[in-house]
Amino acid sequence: MQNEHRPPPADDFVLFRESMQDVAPLQPLNQAELALKKPPAIPLKTIEDEQQVLLDMFSDEYDPTELQPGDMLSYLRPGVQHRVFNKLKRGEYRVAAELDLHGLNIRQARAYLAEFLVTVYPLHGECVRIIHGKGNRSNHRGPVLKTKVNHWLRQHDRVQAFHSARPVDGGTGAVYVLLKR
Repeated sequence: MQNEHRPPPADDFVLFRESMQDVAPLQPLNQAELALKKPPAIPLKTIEDEQQVLLDMFSDEYDPTELQPGDMLSYLRPGVQHRVFNKLKRGEYRVAAELDLHGLNIRQARAYLAEFLVTVYPLHGECVRIIHGKGNRSNHRGPVLKTKVNHWLRQHDRVQAFHSARPVDGGTGAVYVLLKR
């Protein structure tokens, strides 16, 4: 006859449950966890590439304009209404974010500015203020960061317009920048 698998009689189940009624499971002690959790993958090369793109976004090959510490910076991308630009010049937009660059070297300033322009998303307005300083301590070279910021901002796609700030907001040592939403 074939070896058939038959379930045990019902009496065996009842007997087993009765005998195990007061049994409590043992707590595991000093057991190693066999399934080790893998650390999250960190795409280091992707992060490096993205940081390099931010740095390369601004070219230093430019026609150096002789800027003086008191010179106004002003730029209007084609297509932006003059009414909007005049409002920016008068400082009538709420400044939603601010970046202070003065005191940094060119490499640091470029990295901070690139990251700021990519990551800042003003909620209620599209105006930000960037403080570059007037360049009073640049000796005979003129305002270094001011010249660089003037050139870098013109190259960025999000920048619609910029103008030197009102005296109360930094004057010619800062700019209001109108960003695309």
